[in-house]
Amino acid sequence: MVLSEKHELLKNLFRNFAETEFTSDILDELDATNSYNWDIHHKMIQAGLMGCKIPVEYGGQGSDNLAYVLMIEELSRVSPVLALYANTPNSLGAGPILQVGTEEQCKKYLIPSAKGEKIICFAITEPGAGSDAGGTTTTAIQDGDYFILNGRKCFISGAPIADYAIIFAKTDLEAKGSRGISCFIVDMKLPGISLGKDEDKMGIRGYPTGDIIMEDVRVPGDCLLGDLHKGFAQAMVTLDGGRLGVAAQSVGIGQACLEEAIKFAKDRKQFGRRIADFQAISFMLADMATEVAAARELTYNAAVLKDKKDPGAPQAIYMAKYYASEMCNRVAAKALQIHGGYGFVKDYKIERLYRDARITTIYEGTSQVQQMVISAGLLK
Repeated sequence: MVLSEKHELLKNLFRNFAETEFTSDILDELDATNSYNWDIHHKMIQAGLMGCKIPVEYGGQGSDNLAYVLMIEELSRVSPVLALYANTPNSLGAGPILQVGTEEQCKKYLIPSAKGEKIICFAITEPGAGSDAGGTTTTAIQDGDYFILNGRKCFISGAPIADYAIIFAKTDLEAKGSRGISCFIVDMKLPGISLGKDEDKMGIRGYPTGDIIMEDVRVPGDCLLGDLHKGFAQAMVTLDGGRLGVAAQSVGIGQACLEEAIKFAKDRKQFGRRIADFQAISFMLADMATEVAAARELTYNAAVLKDKKDPGAPQAIYMAKYYASEMCNRVAAKALQIHGGYGFVKDYKIERLYRDARITTIYEGTSQVQQMVISAGLLK
């Protein structure tokens, strides 16, 4: 896709920010400590990244989905972890509120989120309800002007640092499957809320992940987002935006892996020649470059279709997420193989990229879930 002058300028701005601010010292610290970097958080606020896609009237930049994709791709090219800092408020955190929130709710929650003053996490996954999000067992029982929430959410990105959580809970206990689920925005400081341990993850270290446990949490009725019992549909629409972000993240990781592989192949010599001069290596690089380019086109196209509110946008997003995340893992594997033993040690960037790439085929819907949804759309 040929980008407009505006989008090309934005792409360069995002790249310059990432290359300037995401230093190797910060990336090493994130990986070693698995702790959130508030200094970078505040720099992203100053750069306007936290509210990239949030409308201007709610404190954001009001950018379109293509600009959002460019931001996540360029940030991920340097650090997939730090890309999540800017991704969450523009995606899963803001999604349900923008979709069905009242004007009062939008002002109350989106403005501080866009300004980076408050962090909102998205909590749908449970120990027994991962890919089967309709299997939610968390309950919300109405009690006058309140709802009483009980249950446990797991693998929630940002939970340990969140001020609010978007919680999906069963409000109609008689309804089967995904019916009867409602959506709430819950203050994480309410009595009865506790956190599980901060997960010691394989990759994406530096963006904390953990469980949210709710025991008789009294949530005010005005924290209900959208219509009662209609939360599952809201979750699915929100996840479309999240999947577009993962596709962009995957393209950024893939591009970084390709660049690392090219650089190493040019420098590394075996049998008296650069390994880049061996056909086996050069053909691997050709395959990697082609796959990255194809994933980029799928992702950009999906973003444009979403901006146009094209009815084919959801299917395009599923395809982009599926292909880009699988591509990302294939390219990371080839890049590490080109590095040989050097790629297996932490002194080389590819070791971290390889670990970070792995989550892309899992979160925001596994590759198998994407295949299910894509095929269902083809066969209906």
